[in-house]
Amino acid sequence: MATTETKSSAPAVATRPGWFRAYWKLLLAVAGLIAVLLLPTPAGLPVAGQYMLAVLVFAVAVWMTEALDYAVSAVVIAGLMSVLLGFAPNPANPGALMGTSAGLGLAFSGFSNSGLALVASALFLAAAMTATGLDKRIALTILSRVGTDTRQVMIGLILVGFVISFLVPSTTARVACLVPITLGIIAAFGVERRSRFAGMLMIITVQTASIWNVGIKTAAAQNMVAIGFIEKMLHTTITWLDWFIAAAPFGVVMSIALYFIMNWMMPPEMRSVPGGRDGIRKSLAELGPMKLSEKKLLALSLTLLAFWATEGVLHRIDTSTTTVVAVALMFMPGIGIMTWKEAQPRIPWGTIVLFGVGISLGSALLQTKGASWLAQMLVKLLGLEQATALFILGTMSLFLIVIHLGFASATALASAMIPIVIAVLQNVITPGINVVGMTMLMQFMVSFGFILVVNAPQNMVAYGTDTFAARDFIRTGLAITVVGFLLVMLLGATYWRWLGYV
Repeated sequence: MATTETKSSAPAVATRPGWFRAYWKLLLAVAGLIAVLLLPTPAGLPVAGQYMLAVLVFAVAVWMTEALDYAVSAVVIAGLMSVLLGFAPNPANPGALMGTSAGLGLAFSGFSNSGLALVASALFLAAAMTATGLDKRIALTILSRVGTDTRQVMIGLILVGFVISFLVPSTTARVACLVPITLGIIAAFGVERRSRFAGMLMIITVQTASIWNVGIKTAAAQNMVAIGFIEKMLHTTITWLDWFIAAAPFGVVMSIALYFIMNWMMPPEMRSVPGGRDGIRKSLAELGPMKLSEKKLLALSLTLLAFWATEGVLHRIDTSTTTVVAVALMFMPGIGIMTWKEAQPRIPWGTIVLFGVGISLGSALLQTKGASWLAQMLVKLLGLEQATALFILGTMSLFLIVIHLGFASATALASAMIPIVIAVLQNVITPGINVVGMTMLMQFMVSFGFILVVNAPQNMVAYGTDTFAARDFIRTGLAITVVGFLLVMLLGATYWRWLGYV
């Protein structure tokens, strides 16, 4: 009997460490949730607000540690919001519970946000670009016109990243398109994948995408999160053109800085290699003549870009509406750029779910006064109550840069932090502060995923090519981040102040 017990108990003991290692991140998130729930409710904070802060702690822990898949985490967060808010006193009527029906409504309120429609539509456009091959054709066409000098190739890649950012409104899709092209350039030059030249080109590819996430409103989903909160909380919006006027100088200067930083920190082994341009032209020739579907999509994309750029100038149709209409036209009989069956497997539905629930999380934090209470604490802790707008910009920018190190998704970071940022700005008493403008500038910092490979999906796509070491990404990313922060402060003291945002 003793022998039997020993044999039967041994496997159970052996599996415990493995089980704990597999789930410790999730257990940490649950522990944080429970700890906040059990704390005494502070004065001025409704119980529902405390419950939402507990959900926020859980969400941040799960997103930072990647304890759950992002789409799964969104469903779990929605469930927690529904149950906890259902049994919380109504902030408007403390004598009655909110009820699970109201809790469920708040948990899914983000799916009625216009920003969600824009993100979903943008993902369909990105899928069409990939399906037709138009994104690859545009990139190769631009690169075929640069010389064989390695510096010209660097400039060509930066230019490609800039142009594609206007037409492919998904960072991961852009990088996924450009990575094979960059690998083709590396092969055409006949250099090893682990050479400095190869690593430099791949890092330029991904960092250019991140830089222009700041420069162009429709280039990244996280920007739509910010716009969604601005529309909901501040009852206004920022047009595509206003965003571009504010952010394009940052993108241009950072693109130039990227060129010099990479030339300085990862100088290529050679200056020029014959045959590089021929290799790119060969890849372009393999695509064959431009297909009818590509021509239709290019015409549709340029028309859409024109509508984005003239919003509020020539017409009053918002960015989300024009994008939804463009996608609808894309599926219409007679246009036929792509069928639903072709589009469906190319759409990252988890991103849409995460976006919707992320908006819901921020909205619930606001409605239950959890965001405003937390903002008051941050204002006092950071000494922002009577600070100048430039000091607030610098302090909050550093805060967002540091906290970004723990996030693998800028969309998740924006969902968690932008409602807090808006509430912080509403709690300072600096006269004449432009809450909408400052929120936009803070959103620029959300795209600062330059340092760690795990800070953004596009970084991981590039890292998967095995062309550079993580330490090379970190050291060049640190230099890019420092230059980016200094540029933010310079623009905050000059250009953005002249525009009235600071």
